[in-house]
Amino acid sequence: MRFILRIMSIIDKYFSRQLVIIFVMLLAVLAGLAWMVQMMSMMKFVLNYGVKVSSFIGLTMLMIPFIVSIIVPFVTFIAIIFVYNKLISDNEVTVMASVGLSPRQIARPALRFATIMTLLNLVLNIFIVPSTQVKFYDTQWNLRYGLAHLKLQESAFTELSSGLVVYVDKVSGYDLSQVMLSDMRNKKSEMIIFAEKGKLVATVRGLSIVMSNGSIQGRGDMMVSGTFDTFDMDLNVSDKGGMTSYRVRSISTAQLLKDLRDSPTAKRHRTVLTELATRFLEPFMNIILAALCLAILLRSSLLRRRASFAPAMAVAVMAVVMAVFMSATNMMNSLTDFVIFAVGVFGMLVLSIFGLCRK
Repeated sequence: MRFILRIMSIIDKYFSRQLVIIFVMLLAVLAGLAWMVQMMSMMKFVLNYGVKVSSFIGLTMLMIPFIVSIIVPFVTFIAIIFVYNKLISDNEVTVMASVGLSPRQIARPALRFATIMTLLNLVLNIFIVPSTQVKFYDTQWNLRYGLAHLKLQESAFTELSSGLVVYVDKVSGYDLSQVMLSDMRNKKSEMIIFAEKGKLVATVRGLSIVMSNGSIQGRGDMMVSGTFDTFDMDLNVSDKGGMTSYRVRSISTAQLLKDLRDSPTAKRHRTVLTELATRFLEPFMNIILAALCLAILLRSSLLRRRASFAPAMAVAVMAVVMAVFMSATNMMNSLTDFVIFAVGVFGMLVLSIFGLCRK
């Protein structure tokens, strides 16, 4: 008995070390690739808005927790199938079985690793991802429409966007003096504005300039000219729609649970149910996929004629299970559906572990 325990201790450390190394390598590669794709898709912030490279990189890094939360179950599965298939190919699993170790004992390090990944995934989904997504959308909006990206040069014409040009004699922070603004964005209402003073402000509409003591000349269906004491001019056509829309990933878990009860529309209710299923149930796919993978690999490795197609079968099972899970999360219409789906997930969890541990 002591001999078996000694062997199990050595095996646990050996398997765990291999799993951690492969997992970290795969996670770094896949998360890095996904991050690079995000960077390429958001390159417009540098090209169109003149955002600093450091600010741009900081913005895209806020997406990393979200990316990691999605790929962790797949990376866990790939790490387990890679490590255990290699051990099977090297006949190490056969040797372990010959000294009396059961499939459950051989699989224990991987199941423990998958359980840890499940807990970490839950923390990511419930707490970290919503908070980082809030910062991501806030930072994105500020870089696009806020004061952070705008730099006006003194005694120079600055083109803020196509058809919108500003000339400022002096700049002191967000306070401007001797302002000339030419707005030709709308051919039906072109205007030129002169003002003694101006101030840049961020509003819910976007970036604006409030001018005082000036004159305006407009041309459209007819010529218009006049003076003003104060004039508020939008510098961006876009409004802050991204901040007012319901971005479910950026909603805190506590607020989602409240919205589940007070959803104004059926569509919003379905969206909340889908997000809650993703946050609370998807992490358990780490254990389910790990148990299914181990059951297929270890059972086939102990057959007289080892099944060479076992890794491909495990990948196929993973694909089917994840496809069913994702489809089911998008088909829920009520809290009853959510409860039934949750019971199904935990039932699959129990069955997958039972299939691995049975004699």
